[in-house]
Amino acid sequence: MTTIDRPAGRRAPDTERAARRPPRRRRDLALFWFVLPGTAVLLLFHYVPLLGNVIAFQDYQPFIGIADSRWVGLDNFDIIFNGDDAFLRALANTLQLTLIQVVFVFPVPIALALLLNSVVSERVKRVVQNILYLPHFLSWVVVVAIFQQMLGNSGLLNVFLQARDMGTWNIIGNPDLFMALLTSQVIWKDAGWGMILFLAALSRVDSELYEAAAADGAGRWRQTWHVTLPALRGLIVLLLILRLGDALSVGFEQIILQQTAIGIEDSDVLDTYVYNNGLVAGQWGASAAVGLVKGVVGIALVLGANKLAHLMGEEGIYQKR
Repeated sequence: MTTIDRPAGRRAPDTERAARRPPRRRRDLALFWFVLPGTAVLLLFHYVPLLGNVIAFQDYQPFIGIADSRWVGLDNFDIIFNGDDAFLRALANTLQLTLIQVVFVFPVPIALALLLNSVVSERVKRVVQNILYLPHFLSWVVVVAIFQQMLGNSGLLNVFLQARDMGTWNIIGNPDLFMALLTSQVIWKDAGWGMILFLAALSRVDSELYEAAAADGAGRWRQTWHVTLPALRGLIVLLLILRLGDALSVGFEQIILQQTAIGIEDSDVLDTYVYNNGLVAGQWGASAAVGLVKGVVGIALVLGANKLAHLMGEEGIYQKR
């Protein structure tokens, strides 16, 4: 084998390029500056306020501050351990609404993504996709106002029924229909946005898998079951874990805007309970205790669901070490 002798003092091309390349820390400095504002906002408005949970163990009074408020230990947790009626009612409503939304709301974006992915025309697909995820950008104030204009006592539906002497249908102010109303609002507002995530996952599925399944005689449904759904399984598990972590938070703004029409007993959830008893009634310590327990339970649900995902062979929100 022959070798090429380089003149003395000459560096190899790769070595020269490596020497000219700036250090990684200096090269990525611009990226660090871009990340810094978001990191600062996250620390300032999400992590620093966590220190305020100390008032859950105090007889906190805003006019004297945290430092001078009297320590009461676990007294504020009595409403949880001893079963305060208002707290138990809010907890029951929260769990019921969470179960309904996991069963009826979570699968809707998956179904929409599967249906839209089967559309052949890309133009029709884009138009339908834009229409479906547009409501996500509306605030809950606007969404609730739209539903009131459509389904309220003097809304379009009742105006239509009255014009034909068919009576009226009380939907907005009916406690028996409140859970269904909340669920339909969440589906209308956020299902299209969640659909985008599953469409992105479907776009990464190799088309040769469908061709191979079709060559083996698999129809549309069998292709969906054996090719499409396995491709979405990891994303479904990840989003379900995150949803369980947020299980005890079921839409504060959405509910508080409609609580007057329904009544507190039938619409109170943990988030509105904390607001009504903390900011409104001034029971700061007890409300902070409820919020603290809610956060701890959320963390436990995330870790437990993630461990279960590892046992099922999925990565979850973080990989198993």
